[in-house]
Amino acid sequence: MEKKNISAQIGPSILNADLSNLAQESQRLLDYGADYIHLDVMDGTFVPNITFGHPLVKCLRKNIPDAFFETHMMVQEPYKWIEPTADAGVQLYTFHIEPCTDVPFVCRKVKESGMMVGLAIKPNTKVEAVAEYIDVADMVLIMTVEPGFGGQKFMPDMMKKVKWLRSNYPLLDIEVDGGVGLESIDACAEAGANMIVSGTAVVAAKDPKYVIDKMRTVVNDAICCYSIQK
Repeated sequence: MEKKNISAQIGPSILNADLSNLAQESQRLLDYGADYIHLDVMDGTFVPNITFGHPLVKCLRKNIPDAFFETHMMVQEPYKWIEPTADAGVQLYTFHIEPCTDVPFVCRKVKESGMMVGLAIKPNTKVEAVAEYIDVADMVLIMTVEPGFGGQKFMPDMMKKVKWLRSNYPLLDIEVDGGVGLESIDACAEAGANMIVSGTAVVAAKDPKYVIDKMRTVVNDAICCYSIQK
């Protein structure tokens, strides 16, 4: 996807929010300034946890018609869920390359469904593994924890991957997810991440708006300092 510049985007994960009040929780985060909602879909196979699927997302869409939704598909068969996820009103379909035998095929099907493509890699996957697919993707997600559960500790070593991507693809949207909060946002921003997924640090904060605004400022300042927009 051709772009003239990039900007900070903050997408709270509702994984550890009150799922019995998901619509209200999501709207609350949007009211606090979130740019998008990050929805973690887990199948209990690719990762050792189960969350929710497209029926819940579809219900959420009915209650929040104008929000931007990203589904982070931590599933063994990402192709299987493209059509129902698109039908649920998701705009960005992010899936892991590790279980895929034909990543370009899945990317093509995602785009044919009307969604944007996000490619995700786990901490043990080398960043070069995703490089060959960047021309068919809209965004790359670098996991900064092992996928599957919220509340894990941020892995600073993953910033090497972010730096490599930003250096080689200056206009690429690069997302980080896992243990990201006020204590780790500087490292993420300095490495070159512009899409920030933050769960517990935002959802459980006394002042979520402050956390969202602070992270956005830090990332946008880093973008300006590195002249990424040029």
